[in-house]
Amino acid sequence: MTIRLEVCIDDVAGLAACAAGRADRVELCSALDLGGLTPSPGLISAAAKSSVPVRAMIRPRAGDFRYTDAEVDVMLADIAAVREAGLSGVVLGATTGESTLDIAVITRLVKATGPLGKTLHRAVDLLPDPVDAVDLAVDLGFDCILTSGGALSADTGAAVIAAMVERSAGRIDIMAGSGVRPENASAIHRSTRVHWLHSSCGRVEANGDAIRHFGFGPSERRLTDADRIRVLKAAAMSGEPS
Repeated sequence: MTIRLEVCIDDVAGLAACAAGRADRVELCSALDLGGLTPSPGLISAAAKSSVPVRAMIRPRAGDFRYTDAEVDVMLADIAAVREAGLSGVVLGATTGESTLDIAVITRLVKATGPLGKTLHRAVDLLPDPVDAVDLAVDLGFDCILTSGGALSADTGAAVIAAMVERSAGRIDIMAGSGVRPENASAIHRSTRVHWLHSSCGRVEANGDAIRHFGFGPSERRLTDADRIRVLKAAAMSGEPS
């Protein structure tokens, strides 16, 4: 089984690291420390030149996934910008107050994406039963679901992810994400049988004292690491028969 790796990034240096490390796809965001928000127009433009396929996050703010009409209008404009830039796809999702997928909002957003690839993001992990969402995601036009199986990490939610893979029956890719590291990638793959893994593949670097003092950044920042991408891919494949 071929295992593919999507790497989430939120800066332009991450694009180069993904290319050097031979990531299979990029999830382009801003503010990964908030779970990922819509990237800036400049970052979208830079990503259009990447040799790695790029899907852009469409999420206008941090917090829940219940969106007002004004927020949906912003998301539609962001989708138009991604299409205009020529990226390969988008990552999106929306829920209702009853913790179900918001079919009306998602239908509008998906219609606007046209031929772009479409990933349903981890809003699915807030649903009472992510497995039941697989059929609906297929019906709505998604080709991929990013999930931790409703748990805080993919290894903890592996049983649910495996059930989602079984429910998908090859109709949609199930991608395991959250806490995926070289140390557990092979085990997650073996227990879930996903074809895709998702990780930030980052290394931590300390910010300077002045940056912290003036509130321009936290004590540490995470940088996408090309070597870690290579190591994670190799580790995921290590459990595969030769």
